[in-house]
Amino acid sequence: MEAKSILEMARGAILERVDYEMESILKNILDVNTVASKKRVLTVRLEITPDSERKNLSIKSFAKSKLEPTNPVVLSLYIAHDELGQMTIVELTPQIPGQIDLSGEIQEEPAKLRLIGGVK
Repeated sequence: MEAKSILEMARGAILERVDYEMESILKNILDVNTVASKKRVLTVRLEITPDSERKNLSIKSFAKSKLEPTNPVVLSLYIAHDELGQMTIVELTPQIPGQIDLSGEIQEEPAKLRLIGGVK
């Protein structure tokens, strides 16, 4: 009978879980919405419980990854009042609406924030 590592037992299921978490880590590293240089962690935990006679062991294995969260989405809003004195909040755009940039794209009208409750 060939001796095996504990990680190879359970018909390879422990190693399979480790590989599964590793795949999640690699996908997270390749995601352009995360910080590339941040550390990711893969933890393998084995819980070993012997019976009262110390003859049988029950082992539970856990593989867990700690991923980098996605980068925050940042936007800037501008608060103004329209001709009627109503507050209007619009998203700041890189250019004046209607202006053409160097790549030939026309700047769209900025998105307006919907206000509920009539804030003035």
